Amino acid sequence: MRTFLWFMALFAIGFSVIAVFAWPLYDLLTPTFALKFHRVANRLGMLTLLIAFVLVARRLALADRQSLGYGLPRPQFLRATALGLAIGVGTMLPVVLMMLGLDLRVLRAGVVLDAATIFGLISGGLATGLAVALIEETFLRGAMHSGIARESGQKVAIFLTATLYACLHFVGRYRIPLEELGPDSGLRHVLGTLADFATPLDIIDAWLALFAVGVLLGMVRALTGNIAACIGLHAGWVWIISVLRETSQPDETNRWRFLLSQFDGVVGWLVLAATLLIGVVLYVGYSRCGKAHDADLRGA
Repeated sequence: MRTFLWFMALFAIGFSVIAVFAWPLYDLLTPTFALKFHRVANRLGMLTLLIAFVLVARRLALADRQSLGYGLPRPQFLRATALGLAIGVGTMLPVVLMMLGLDLRVLRAGVVLDAATIFGLISGGLATGLAVALIEETFLRGAMHSGIARESGQKVAIFLTATLYACLHFVGRYRIPLEELGPDSGLRHVLGTLADFATPLDIIDAWLALFAVGVLLGMVRALTGNIAACIGLHAGWVWIISVLRETSQPDETNRWRFLLSQFDGVVGWLVLAATLLIGVVLYVGYSRCGKAHDADLRGA
């Protein structure tokens, strides 16, 4: 558990830096730049987390390619990532089509799906998906998974990284109105950012769905020994969901509305059920790939 505690300490440091330094930094920058406080606070926290992550990864001997999940030769890594991306898109599309087919989500007013808009949505969604997947998978299924697995085994690593993965999705959504900003805004931002955890039953459906996704990605990491497929799967899912969010919104009058969470109108009971099914399929597929790879190594 030592590695897990180290990584939890990173977030404690990040939140502390936001609480103390976000307002002075914002106050220093705003005379020159038109910035929003929550962006300054979140970017400061992310920068702090990045610096601390690099230092901790080196201290715990997790800064090498193998520990970070990049142990495959580049051509194989890129092929595995591309395959994961295709699988991610292919497994998320039916879920999204079900949402639209059941009118759980409906087209946003004013959205015109012409060629230019569609191209922008697709390219922007792909860029977002790849960026999110690279950052989160390197941190969680890369260094953190490797460190915990060395100490406590793969199952514990999968469980703890999935737990953190689910929790992180409820962080950073808080906004302080401009007229209420002041010297205590950093602390208020941190407390507001964590406010969702004060009412866990309100987010339980979204949390369980995200936890299941985290378990699925951790399982793939354990089966393959790297994060190539995890990056691809994660990016594919985020890609499709990003386009969905930009073009549609939940229909609050639909009797099946409860299948989508109030948290973001996407993840929820429907995504949880789909993730469990997808997980079974991916377990079988990636288990066979892992056995075939091991057989090739023995034959060589």
